Formats: sequence, C-alpha cells, structure tokens
Amino acid sequence: MPSSNKILLLFLLSLATIIHCEAFPRHHEFFVKEASYTRLCETKTILTVNGQFPGPTLHAHKEETVHVKVHNKGRHNITIHWHGVKQPRNPWSDGPAYITQCPIQPGDSFNYKIIFSMEVGTIWWHAHSDWSRATVHGAIVVHPKRGTCYPFPKPQEEVPIIFGEWWKEDVLQVLNEFVASGGAPRDSDAYTINGQPGDFYPCSSQNTFKLNVAYGKRYLLRMVNAAMNEILFFKIANHSLTVVASDGSYTKPLTKDYVVISPGQTLDCLLEANHVPPRGRYYMAARAYSTGVGVSFDNTTTTGIVQYNGDFVSTNTCIPLLPSLPYYNDTTAAFDFIGSLRSLGPILFPLNKYDTRIYSTVSLNTFPCQNNSCAGPNGTSLAASMNNISFESPRIDILQAYYNYINGVYGTQFPSEPPLYFNFTSTDLPLFLQTPKRATKVTMLEYNSTVEMVFQGTGLVSAQDHPMHLHGFNFYVVGWGFGNFDETKDPLNYNLVDPPFQNTVLVPINGWATIRFKAHNPGVWFMHCHLERHLTWGMNTVFIVKDGHRTEERMLPPPPSVSYDRVADQTNTVDNTDNANLPDGDGVSVSQKAGRLHHVTNQVPRHNHEEHKSGLDGMGFNQENPISLDTTYGSNINPKGDGATSFANVLKPERAPRKEVLSRKAKAKGKRTSSGFHMGKGASLAPKKQIYVAKKKNSEAGAAVQTSNTYEALNSLGGG
Repeated sequence: MPSSNKILLLFLLSLATIIHCEAFPRHHEFFVKEASYTRLCETKTILTVNGQFPGPTLHAHKEETVHVKVHNKGRHNITIHWHGVKQPRNPWSDGPAYITQCPIQPGDSFNYKIIFSMEVGTIWWHAHSDWSRATVHGAIVVHPKRGTCYPFPKPQEEVPIIFGEWWKEDVLQVLNEFVASGGAPRDSDAYTINGQPGDFYPCSSQNTFKLNVAYGKRYLLRMVNAAMNEILFFKIANHSLTVVASDGSYTKPLTKDYVVISPGQTLDCLLEANHVPPRGRYYMAARAYSTGVGVSFDNTTTTGIVQYNGDFVSTNTCIPLLPSLPYYNDTTAAFDFIGSLRSLGPILFPLNKYDTRIYSTVSLNTFPCQNNSCAGPNGTSLAASMNNISFESPRIDILQAYYNYINGVYGTQFPSEPPLYFNFTSTDLPLFLQTPKRATKVTMLEYNSTVEMVFQGTGLVSAQDHPMHLHGFNFYVVGWGFGNFDETKDPLNYNLVDPPFQNTVLVPINGWATIRFKAHNPGVWFMHCHLERHLTWGMNTVFIVKDGHRTEERMLPPPPSVSYDRVADQTNTVDNTDNANLPDGDGVSVSQKAGRLHHVTNQVPRHNHEEHKSGLDGMGFNQENPISLDTTYGSNINPKGDGATSFANVLKPERAPRKEVLSRKAKAKGKRTSSGFHMGKGASLAPKKQIYVAKKKNSEAGAAVQTSNTYEALNSLGGG
C-alpha cells in the first residue's frame, strides 16, 4: 500500500475515536422557569428548563460524573430524575419526590451529582413530581469511554428524536381535574417530535421537525419516549431502522421497518439514507399503540420529515411519502419487535439462579366513593396497584427516613406474591377483587442478592400494557408471554443467553414479564409504571437495598445539598416505640447566625423526660422542668461568636452501623447517651430514629426554616 494511502487510513481510523476524546462540561445549571409556547393555534405558559422545550441535552462519557444545579424559578415544587443513570451508592440524587428527596420549592435550588457507570448510549432526564415532566425533560447522551469507539459503524450525525404529548390546557390542571373527579385524565391534543406536532395538526406545518440527510450517509437517531401516557409505534417511509442500543445498553443489531417505544424507554437506531430518486422527502411518523378495551386515547399522528439534500430533492414543496404504521391495537406487531431485542453482552452475572423472588400483579383498580359520586366505573374512583397495594406517597421522603432509622413512614412488608390467586387475565372477574389496600410498603433486599421479579397483568377494570421502570438498575428481561404465568413451564423458555438489558420493561396486555437483576446498588430505589396516570393512581413500590460489609458497598452519606446543618428548627419525639427519637452519636448542629427552635415531645407513658444541652458556649439557655406525658417543650438556641456551635454532637457524615449504637437497655438505666440526653428512670430512646425535615417558606420575607421529624411534615408545601 502506498505510504500516502497508509497515512489516509490511519487518519480515518483516528477520526472514529476523536469524538470520544472530546471533553464535555462537567457542571451545568438548570433554571426551571415558565415560558410561553404556541402550539395548535394557541399560546400557553409551560414549565421549561432554561426556556427550552424539550430541554437541553446533556453529554458525558461513560463513567464520568456530572453536576447539575437546579434552580426552581417556577410556581410549583419540582424534582429532576436522571432516568437510566444507575447512580451507584448515590440515591440522594435520583430525584423522585418523597422517595429520595423532598421537592425543590419555588425559589430554592438543589445540587444533583450524576454518577455515570455502565451506561452508554441514550438515556434521559425529566421532572419527577406531579405531571411536570410533560414539558420538563431532555435527552442525555453517554458517549463511549474516552479513546473507545461505537460497536457499530460511525454515523455521519447523531440526532435526538424526542417524543412528547401536548395538551392545550395547563398540564397541572389536567392532573388536578382527574384526581379530583376520580376518573381518567383527558387525552392529549397532540403528540410531538422534538416539541413539534407536525403537518397533520392545525397551525403546525411551518415548524414541523425536518432532518436533512445526504444520500449514502448514516445517521444515529437517539430516540426518547417522553410521552406521558402512550406507547408509540414509529416508522420512516421507505426506510428501515437498525436498533443498536436500548435504555443505555448496546444491543445486537436489529433491523426493522418500525419500532415500538414505551414511555420511559430509549432506543438508538441507525438510519441509512439510501433511497434513490425521484422522491426526496419522507415522513417519519409516530402514533399510539393502545390496547385497553373501552380506554380512550389520543389517536392522532405526529410527523417529521426526512429530506435529502442536493439533486435528489426535486422540490422542497413536494408532499412527503407517509409510512404505513401498524394499527393501534396490533399487539402481534408490537411484541414481534420487543421480543426480537437481544443484548450485545457480556452477561454481567449468572442468570440461571436467584436468591429472592417476587411475583407481583400489576392491576387497575377502583375505590368506592360516597354516594357513587366519582367519575370512575359505577361511580367509583380509579386506582392502580401492585400485589393489591395501591402505593401512597409518604409525607417525608423514604430515603431520609431509612437513613435516619425512622419508623412510621413506610412498612417493610411489601408482599412477595398476590394475596389471592385467581384467573388473573379473565375478562369476567368479581367486583370485590377491584378494591386494593392503600399503603406505603417497600421490599428490603440483601446487598448483592440476585432478584427475580415476575409481573403479572390482570383483567381487573381494564387489561392494559404496563411499562414498568426500575430506578437505580438495569435488569435482564429473561422472559415474557401472554396469559397467566406458569411457574413450572414458562421458565423453561427463558432467554438466559442474551436477554435485553433494560430499565423499563413492557408487560403485555393480559400477560406477564420476568426480569432479573443484581441488587448491588445500596439505597432506596423507586419502581413504577411509566404511564403517568397509573403512577398517579398507585402502581408503584420501592426497593431498599441494604448496605454491604465493605465501605465501597455502603450507601454514600448525604451530600451538602441535603446536609442536616442547613436545618434550622427541629422536633424530637420521645417514646417507647421505634418512632422518631434522637439517634446515638448524632445531634443538632447550629451554624453561626442560624438560630434554632428545638422541640421535644414526651410520648412515654408513666415517665417524665428531661433534656440536657451541653456545649452551649455563648448560648443562652434556661433549664426546663421535666416534660410530662404528651407535652411539648420548645427552647431557642442562638449561637454567638465567629464559629459554628452545637449542643451534643454535630451530625456525622456517615451512619454508624447498628452494632456501634449504645443499647437501649443501657439508656434505660439512665446512662448519658452520646447525643447529650439524659433519660428518666425506665425510659428509653430507640437508636437511630431521627429525621430532619426542611420546609422553607418565602425567603424574601425572611421567614425561618422549619423542620419536623414527625410524619405530619407539611406535604402541601413540599416539606420533607
């Protein structure tokens, strides 16, 4: 080979890695604020990030860490979830409201630390409070590790394709309306591609999304389904798509004429611009895949346009060719695509065994209403459940309750199987089966255990498909099928060789799906249906993965953005149960100029309680009389001087293992605890049962920060 050709070849090979040596910003700021947008001939105010809809795309390399400071400039509480990011040992930045954090209140900010690990390809971020994610969302592109290449041909260009839904009304009005009525939400008025409805909607064709391509080139379409309530078919006329990644994990190449993408899912697809003239413009189109009998849905079609550059385009005004999409309820077409996905590998843990098994129904349900006055079937209120438990969001977030050993916030007995076995997929089921129980129940998992979870769809109220999403993990989808799961026969057909590695699995209508994952990420992790109406109705649960033995197997301590020393006021409850007591080794820290009002409530029958505050140099303090039963005492602690002062011990950055905590028996004998408290004779303090809850009021008015460790933290203002 001539030397000049060798040089050219080396240059071309180096180009494949140049893009993955590019340095991306590690620090970002998201300003959540309202902005005016016009769609479907009408203008309305929507919530955005940095004024953009969809929001900005984040870029990072595999295994990098990115920081995003979110400023809430809107009128409502907000949180952001980094969908598909495993966040190893770092649930503090996962984002679901009242699961891993209290919402960011208007005027406040929150620092998210996004730790990328095994993710590569397209994932996304979105609001995870109320229905704000309808407009607060954007893509995340995780490029291969520096110096490495894609396992597929290098594309000419990478293009985000973000599907959404648009309502003419304010989306929070839609939410409040259906929650109040007990019925289903009104259908959206349009679907969107990159924020635009497309040619088939009024006042929309001028801004239809257009992808300009060059003949013979290859394009990587990074697809995100950010729609609220609909699974979508997507197709480009006269072109095929080759799937190369799903949910931030590479797949074996799969070439199809169309794809199916559920809310929450992502797909990376290669588009070959290989169609010859005379026609040079082709519609890309998406519409719903919806199977619920009697369930209304938005049956419109959103479009974009693929148009060829140069001589292949005879005119820019020619009508694009429209693709023929599968019919709305074509379950065969949907699962022909879904069932063809395969992981590129390698398999990360043995799939031929598991330690914990959960068999969970996923159902729509109803609750009775007084005088049959609600808008659900027969005057009931619509609900949803897993194993007949309709999840109730707590009033303080589960992560802080877990980290501080607080009881009364959640229960640990989420059932590992349905309370009653019946023909789950029957269309003729007795009405009494429709009513679930309301509860906040979680599943405790041992660190590094292998978990199998079987989702079983039911025919209660209305059989539907359910895209089930797990935070903090990807899982292997080892099997799926229709009808009732047969634990003897169906596992024989599991794919244990190359199952897709995803974070969202579509459970088929009147069918089942089985996932397996390794519980090697300690922390609190949400699982829920990614159809937003089903999440609102309660098709949710939580996994708590316990710490392992080694330091690198333990959950990280809370970051400064949720540091306890930001809390100004506090309430402690003293009782004989496992509820909300001051933990050993921890105390109340008071920073300079941040006075604190400290409350102690005695709930120990037959015993008074007295409190001793030590280390109060420069503080004024009047020793209180013993606190009688059901009485609360409040004392002001006002630090003076240049340095921070505290009574008892300043909060530690890490949890002490339970074995290091003083025994309750020792405390009951009246020993002084490391928290600086004395107990009356016979009384006791339960170890590690404290939460510090912040509820910030209008800072411009100079209102103090208030906190409470009681279950009654004010949900209406987002305190948690």
